[in-house]
Amino acid sequence: MNKSNMSKKEIVLSMLTTFICHCGLMVVMFCLLLILYGGDVTPIFTTHSKNVFTVAVASALFTMIVYSYFFIERKEVLTQYSKIVEIYLIMSVSLLICGVIGNYVSLTARPLLLFPLLACMFLRRREAIFMNTAFMLIQFVFNRYLNGVEIVDGSVRIIDGLAALLVQFCGGIMAIFLMKNIKTRLGCVLVGLVLMIPVTIINLIMQIPALETFDWTEALLIAMYGVFDCVLSVLAFMALLPVFEGIFSELTAFKLRELTSDSSKLIRVMKQQALGTYNHSLVVAQLAEACAIAIGEDGELARAAAYYHDVGKLKSPEMFAENQSEYDLHRELTPELSVDIIRSHAREGAKLIKKYRLPEFFADVAVQHHGTMPIKYFFAKALKMSDGELNAGNYSYAGPVPNSKIAAIIMICDASEAAARSLSDRSPEKVATLVSSLVEERMNMEQFVDCDITMRELTIITRTVINQLSGVYHMRVKYPKLVLSRK
Repeated sequence: MNKSNMSKKEIVLSMLTTFICHCGLMVVMFCLLLILYGGDVTPIFTTHSKNVFTVAVASALFTMIVYSYFFIERKEVLTQYSKIVEIYLIMSVSLLICGVIGNYVSLTARPLLLFPLLACMFLRRREAIFMNTAFMLIQFVFNRYLNGVEIVDGSVRIIDGLAALLVQFCGGIMAIFLMKNIKTRLGCVLVGLVLMIPVTIINLIMQIPALETFDWTEALLIAMYGVFDCVLSVLAFMALLPVFEGIFSELTAFKLRELTSDSSKLIRVMKQQALGTYNHSLVVAQLAEACAIAIGEDGELARAAAYYHDVGKLKSPEMFAENQSEYDLHRELTPELSVDIIRSHAREGAKLIKKYRLPEFFADVAVQHHGTMPIKYFFAKALKMSDGELNAGNYSYAGPVPNSKIAAIIMICDASEAAARSLSDRSPEKVATLVSSLVEERMNMEQFVDCDITMRELTIITRTVINQLSGVYHMRVKYPKLVLSRK
């Protein structure tokens, strides 16, 4: 959800964070100069002080442009101050690695595609392309005015910088588009192999005409360095991605798949102690993923959040119907005590998710997936036992209501799956009527007022849930009562 306005405090804090990050980038550039010139940078600041001034001004200008872009296009990035730090940290690390490789190996061998590969994991495609362009220009200016100040034969060699500019622009955009649907580590390797083609061609086309005489050995070396660029970019990307995922709690496709695998600790505990809840969560995850994809949301994120939405039931798994065998423990309890136990699973789920250091988004979904809906079974039971009227709020979940579309999707899918299991007749018509009534009931109870979801999206979600549940609980032919034996 796009943030339309920022408070004065948010603007000041975001500008201050950006300024500090910019200073950090300048420190990285200074460290690179120490590496490039053997620890003695005095000649750079005396002989080439104009170049230093140019780089400083250009970098400040680029930072202002980056801030202005996010202020206009995606203010929520600026309000997430850790996101600003993350972007500049990726820039700093990429610049440092490229500088070291360029100094000790070759300028052509620098892993120029590292930055766009990382950026497309943590930013939307359009923002990743913009940041790749900004980083490309910052790196070009730095190398042109500071890394390229050593004069060779009376002239400054800039062809390597121009080739790198084109490689990072074309190769970077291509990498961002290719990585969109990559969900596995092997896929990253294949992307690296594909990128070798344009990177090698660009380097050869740009650098061969600059050679005094054509030399096959030199051409082969240029091509090898281009291949090395792609290989090193992918390897560094795969090594650094888990680091950034851990530090900034990023939810990439790789991280989400790890969290939903059977080896995930909390998933393993749920399978062992609350198998019914685990099976329920599997079906809800399937429904939520299909619904999220149908309305253009992140299907992987919806699926992962659905896996953990009911983990709070682990505190007392035997108190929930899906984990019970025949005897219902609630028969021995008052409706009020039963309600307290049932509704506590939302709050306990959030606590458990935080205890296991899982993403905050999962905790939000855990406390929001029932919103403020009443627990009707025990409310009805209490009404039968009472002579007067009862306050429905005392028999309802504490909320809050969903504040994201994915939380709203999981609310609908959770209720639909649980209710569909209770149907004796699970024909498509009955399922359709049930799901439609559940969605309408939640609309009437104002459960979707905070999640910016439209009527069109709710209609799509309803249809998707109906189709999915009809597939899960499809009719089967009755088996004949026939006893066979071996002759």
